[in-house]
Amino acid sequence: MATYNLLLLPGDGIGPEVMAEVKRLIAWMNAHGMGRFETEEALVGGCCYDAHGVAVTDETVEKAKAADAVLLGAVGGPKWDKVPYEHRPEAGLLRLRKDLDLFANIRPAVCYPALASSSSLKPEVVEGLDIIILRELTGGVYFGEPKTITDLGNGQKRAIDTQIYDTYEIERIGRVAFELARKRRNKVTSMEKRNVMKTGVLWNEVMTALHKREFPDVQLEHQLADSGGMQLVRWPKQFDVIVTDNLFGDILSDIAAMLTGSLGMLPSASLGEVNPKTKKRKALYEPVHGSAPDIAGKGLANPLAMIASFGMALRYSFDMAKEADLIEQAIANVLARGLRTPDIKSEGAAVVGTAEMGQAVVEELARLAAD
Repeated sequence: MATYNLLLLPGDGIGPEVMAEVKRLIAWMNAHGMGRFETEEALVGGCCYDAHGVAVTDETVEKAKAADAVLLGAVGGPKWDKVPYEHRPEAGLLRLRKDLDLFANIRPAVCYPALASSSSLKPEVVEGLDIIILRELTGGVYFGEPKTITDLGNGQKRAIDTQIYDTYEIERIGRVAFELARKRRNKVTSMEKRNVMKTGVLWNEVMTALHKREFPDVQLEHQLADSGGMQLVRWPKQFDVIVTDNLFGDILSDIAAMLTGSLGMLPSASLGEVNPKTKKRKALYEPVHGSAPDIAGKGLANPLAMIASFGMALRYSFDMAKEADLIEQAIANVLARGLRTPDIKSEGAAVVGTAEMGQAVVEELARLAAD
């Protein structure tokens, strides 16, 4: 059995609490022959700024590059609102994504049957929902230059953010979308704003050409991103894989998060290119939720998105699909038994804390593995 090296970056706020439940799960898997994982921890985000004056150190970035996968909890919080822009907690996450060239962000939006009533939409709209938002992660307006604020005098300032995409960036995220769809329901929806943005025009052209050239067996449709957002809350089950740029992907994936009932339920994977020699790829896995500083340290955080993010690591980095399936089933079964953290509580449910929910998933995994 291969040994996998994991770099754990708990981060800020509730990050350490939800990461503790993944560590509990890893320890159980190591002890019961379901894997062989070695872990190392490091700082990222506000806690790293407090210790080192930067959001992530060069040493930690090198450790991330050497690891078989990186697990990250959450970064940020109002404590660091006044730090220099280039050292804000989120800068650590952005640097990891950029330096590891993690261009493909996979955000599944799955509504477990037990949580259909927790969504803000009608249960029949979201029950059985299983879609993926695929977000381009290393290009676009978040990284384009120039990015400036200029003082024009007379109390006026001008802010500039630059949206840039090259053909190869669109092609490689498009390939991931089509390959994901082939393993699912064989449909890709590409979203952009070609009616007002030149990058949208190019995005549409490149996706159309790639589809015709390499993936004609997959259904492709195009939607404007604003209309797509409306459709996402009107009837989300019409979609399978949605692929879009960095900015729209950020927005649409948070919309998709609320369809499932809580941000605390959504995992994500950020993937790099497959190395042709080693057949491995750089990867970072993290929950979509933020650091939630208002509940940090209170044992109230929902650890399920963090646990599911580890499940995605098993699936995409370690070729352990069976084990990933068991973790997903364990989560579904625990929810079906009526256990809830406060963010997903419902009438008649048993409200539990972070550690109790994590322990329940491990116990259910043990039961499933023994069957």
